[in-house]
Amino acid sequence: MSDQFVGVDVGGTKIAVAILEGGELSEARIVSTEQASQEALVEQIAVAIEGAMGPEVRAVGIGMPSIIEFATGKILSSVNIPLHDIPLRQLLTERMGVPVYVENDAGCAALAEAFEDGRMTVPSLVMFTIGTGVGGGWVLNGRLYRGATTSAAEVGHTIIGRDLEFGNNVPGDPFPQRGSLETLASGRALDRLADYAAVQYRDSYLGKMRAQNGHIDGHDVVSGAQAGDDAALWCLRVLGERLGIGIANAINTFDPLEVVIGGGVSRAGDLLLDPARDAAFRHVVPGLGLNTTIRIARHGQHAGVLGAALIAAQEFAEERGTNLQGAISGEAGA
Repeated sequence: MSDQFVGVDVGGTKIAVAILEGGELSEARIVSTEQASQEALVEQIAVAIEGAMGPEVRAVGIGMPSIIEFATGKILSSVNIPLHDIPLRQLLTERMGVPVYVENDAGCAALAEAFEDGRMTVPSLVMFTIGTGVGGGWVLNGRLYRGATTSAAEVGHTIIGRDLEFGNNVPGDPFPQRGSLETLASGRALDRLADYAAVQYRDSYLGKMRAQNGHIDGHDVVSGAQAGDDAALWCLRVLGERLGIGIANAINTFDPLEVVIGGGVSRAGDLLLDPARDAAFRHVVPGLGLNTTIRIARHGQHAGVLGAALIAAQEFAEERGTNLQGAISGEAGA
């Protein structure tokens, strides 16, 4: 049998566990996230991993919505899960008997998007995940860029529009800050745009849905836009153009081969992608981005657990000085 790598995707509502073997990802096993306490969640994660362990498992990768000191696997802080200031890598490595690596979930998704059919195809990539908030990750020279100590790549907190002259630049401002991608281009931002458009255009699809249900959100925007509703299309165009400014910043900084848009809002497809792409290339420094492709993510809901397993394979191979592709695919000398 080939080496196996366990991937774990920990979210605020569910935990998914799957096994990467021979370049193929197994069907994920999913349980609802234990939110009662830090201790209860750690125990749940451990039990979920133990359920996937076998003699061929070489390492485990865990992705979670957290700021992580990668070298030690210490969770510094988290969003939507009760984990903070805990040496998770040490605890789970000791319990599992194989190396356990802990990474930010958006970083895992970014690494997954660098792979197709079990092989790395894009060694230089920037990912934006547009869900309730905005996350992301950077793959540079075939590896996640983590910064000096932590997960880095908090692209949601890139400032894309902020007036600094009218008292907005206040020390200690809460996050997300005004003018950030998280504030202006997230799923929550799309909800606000939808509500505004529904009030302004009461005869639109959005206006009628709001009158019927008492509220609307980004899901209604995507449905309305796909049906050709002008108000919904306007919402996605505004959100896409805002996202495009963040993409332009990424291209100007890294000149990547690909920029990938994932997360729940990405199901809008070209209705989001087209305005984002247009805005991005209007703001890129001339000469940069000539070889950059901007696309929708290919791995969907499997990106997190696949990326976590790939993190395990990549770190395992590097620590042992072996070939990554061989570790993933099981091909001798690959």
